[in-house]
Amino acid sequence: LIYIKKFMLLQAAKFVGAGLATIGLAGAGVGIGTVFGALVIGVSRNPSLKDELFKLAIFGFALTEAIALFSLMMGFLILFAL
Repeated sequence: LIYIKKFMLLQAAKFVGAGLATIGLAGAGVGIGTVFGALVIGVSRNPSLKDELFKLAIFGFALTEAIALFSLMMGFLILFAL
């Protein structure tokens, strides 16, 4: 009976930890929206820099998406590796 309670507590802690680890996905969504919102504003202010601003926006998108993937990876590691 004690083993079952310990197992259930461990499972509950894993679910809570994985849920908390995926909060970074919401932050990444906000970051991606900010990057492309800034791209739209920048291009509307100076259309001649469209190509340079687009390159920087894609770079910012890639960095922000990497943070989201790390967050998702940590959630999966907590759920399935521990």
